[in-house]
Amino acid sequence: MNFDFSDEQKQLRDEARRFLTERCPPKAVRAVLEGKVPYDRELWKGLAEMGFLGVAIPEQFGGAGAGHLELCVIAEEMGRALAPVPFSSTIYLVTEAIMLAGSDVQKAKWLPKIASGDAIGTLALFEGAGNPSHKAIKLTASNGALTGKKTPVPDGTIADFAIVAARSASSGRETDIALFIVDLSGDGVQRRSLGNLDQSHNQAEIVFDRCKAEPLGAANEGWSILTRVLDRAAVLMAFEQVGGSDRALEMGRDYALDRVAFGRPIGSFQAVKHILADMYVSATLARSWALSTDAAELPEAAATARISATQAFQHCAKNNIQVHGGMGFTWEYDCHLYYRRANALALSLGSLSYWENQLIDRMRFRNAS
Repeated sequence: MNFDFSDEQKQLRDEARRFLTERCPPKAVRAVLEGKVPYDRELWKGLAEMGFLGVAIPEQFGGAGAGHLELCVIAEEMGRALAPVPFSSTIYLVTEAIMLAGSDVQKAKWLPKIASGDAIGTLALFEGAGNPSHKAIKLTASNGALTGKKTPVPDGTIADFAIVAARSASSGRETDIALFIVDLSGDGVQRRSLGNLDQSHNQAEIVFDRCKAEPLGAANEGWSILTRVLDRAAVLMAFEQVGGSDRALEMGRDYALDRVAFGRPIGSFQAVKHILADMYVSATLARSWALSTDAAELPEAAATARISATQAFQHCAKNNIQVHGGMGFTWEYDCHLYYRRANALALSLGSLSYWENQLIDRMRFRNAS
């Protein structure tokens, strides 16, 4: 079985890599990290002009209509470049939710704006620390209005609209959860930026006070839709993590070949060789799991890809610092940029233990049936 991209997809990858290498150097990431700008607006505009934002959006809604494997290619390159733009929140989460559950009117309204870069979206799911759970959702929906607080919300201070998970009844069942589209510039919405490990990716607290909301999908299917969206996002984010893993490995390898100690490149020392070999194995295994995802087995495959890619990125980012030695811990070197992103992504869709439990539960369910 071939777990590689096609020639056309590799061509797309090369095009995306050239674009991001030119338009997203480390200084662009640092500009957002250091708080000079909330995100790289020019890069976001460029991604739209290149067609990367709408690569998986159907042509009838302003996208390229290419497919999700092509989107995985773009996600991997975004991970390599640590692109400081709201790509994951808008594309992995919001776009997937609208394509899964949106009406034709909602798709026609939002998808062209996303593809053109004119609208930034986010998913408001979490209400404090913890993993995705329908029981944790307390924000209420009543008569088309939402009341409650969501935190942390990815890219919450820069998003134009949000898909919000709310409780429409109080019986405690999954069917009590519904999804709503909210214009974040409307009345009854207050936003506050939050500090986090990776400031190149914005996090926010959003308070909803009887704000107007538009239903997305069936009222009793909100959690079912969310589960499918999170599975799709897990695969896409796995490719982003694989891209970051590969780049961290390359940084460590290049430094080991250039840095000389005791008259020899440090890459010739056995201890350094072992570190780099372990990094290579982690990144390669993560890519294999991500590419082996199959639609018929998406729940198990998504959890597996998420676990392996999270472990690989954290492992490679940490050991890249180790290979760089004392220099790797300094602000001037770019190692910490990957370490920050690796740990931020590890929590963005739920913790590693959450996805491990998801995998176990899903395998048990499949075997029982």
